[in-house]
Amino acid sequence: MTAGADGGLPTAIEARGWGWRYATRLRWALRDISFRIEPGEHVLLLGASGSGKSTLLHALAGVLGGDDEGEHTGELTVAGAPASRARGAAGMVLQDPDTQAILARVGDDVAFGCENLGVPRSQIWPRVRAAMDAVGLDVPLDRSTSALSGGQKQRLALAGVLAMQPGVILLDEPTANLDPAGVVEVRDAVERALAATGATLVVVEHRLDVWLPLVDRVLVLGASASGEQGILADGTPDAVLRARGDELAAGGVWVPGIPPAFPPPPARRAGSTLLTAESLAVSRVRGTRVAGPVDLEVRAGEVLGIVGPNGAGKSTLGLTLAGLIPAESGRVAASARLSAGVPGDPIAWPSRALLTRIGTVFQDPEHQLLTTTVRAELEVGPRALALPAAEIAARVDELLERLRLAPLADANPYTLSGGEKRRLTVAAMLATRPRVLVLDEPTFGQDAATWAELVDIIARLRDGSDGDEGAAVVAITHDQTVLEALHARRFTVGGAGWR
Repeated sequence: MTAGADGGLPTAIEARGWGWRYATRLRWALRDISFRIEPGEHVLLLGASGSGKSTLLHALAGVLGGDDEGEHTGELTVAGAPASRARGAAGMVLQDPDTQAILARVGDDVAFGCENLGVPRSQIWPRVRAAMDAVGLDVPLDRSTSALSGGQKQRLALAGVLAMQPGVILLDEPTANLDPAGVVEVRDAVERALAATGATLVVVEHRLDVWLPLVDRVLVLGASASGEQGILADGTPDAVLRARGDELAAGGVWVPGIPPAFPPPPARRAGSTLLTAESLAVSRVRGTRVAGPVDLEVRAGEVLGIVGPNGAGKSTLGLTLAGLIPAESGRVAASARLSAGVPGDPIAWPSRALLTRIGTVFQDPEHQLLTTTVRAELEVGPRALALPAAEIAARVDELLERLRLAPLADANPYTLSGGEKRRLTVAAMLATRPRVLVLDEPTFGQDAATWAELVDIIARLRDGSDGDEGAAVVAITHDQTVLEALHARRFTVGGAGWR
């Protein structure tokens, strides 16, 4: 059993009447919560989107913010000390593999946390090697972090946490953006790490099956009868999920064996082709191809699901189809109907022309947030189109309601949960009513209820209205369930192509 960074063993966590309110919010993110997690316990933290799961994890990690970013009540302690001052006692792994690598080389990245904690140099590199062994990251210390797969990057982040020897490991949806193989890699790495260190574990995840074998307790956050976010359930996985499964599922929690609602299948066949890729090869850096050549069509009234392993070039292909990065070779051609008044290749279109023709939702929501309030974020596109004020207000109000964002209209987008940020970026894209939608992981971070609502919205856009052949949707995703629900035509990148 490995000691924590403060020299202690696996660590206790305790909340006593604790709550947090962001400075830009009237409503508390969490209020009056109390619990104790014993040293070495493995806890699965559940709740609907926006229930405060990530807020609690960030607070435990000591990175929630100071008094200028919000206010708190009660006490939250890690190893008996206030969580905000328990430096090194807890280590956290986040959702996005690409945002956590800090340094260019693997060994340096794993060592970074130890160096910040002032660990003696003679101890750092043995810790680095032991942490990499614990997570099964068998690559040279000088390997470029950018050359790792998504699953390897998450194991790299976990190794960086383990090298600091914290008493608590915090995981915030660590497999949300990974392919099935990467999910298993990370789960197995966590299991090995827990066996080696005996650390306390708190993991936030919407999809439960992969984590249930590793946890001995489930803690559920949600709105109480008073409307405040607090603890709804606390107990063993069996007691919570079996005894209260229907109740939790009705509140939006993903419960094994209770599937979300699917929209009806499309009532008609796909319509005209709006985009065509011909011998298309794609790259982020000129001269370094990541996928292709491929030939494919994007059709009105249809969902095209782009699938494949992490690192295969799916997102790059999506950005190229969307006219946001140039092709490495080959071409993307828009139909005459879609490109009326502009060149045939979307890369040559001005941004205003893209707004009503091709809308894009990036994999990381924070990469496209521009303003200081949710409402203002939804107004950006319509204002760029110079729409009348009344039309802008009508569109924005409708989207706020449809995507359950109305109570957050005046909130700062950066204080939203991951699932709320995703719904906001989808809503911002829909505000300009484009004909083609390119959606990169459109359902990540969603609870069962918001997942079903997003899928229903996409299905309605696909189907159109009377006399309208509907939008063309490109969905880049590891979520096979969403492709089944939308009756998507699949295209595999880094595999066998059409299927």
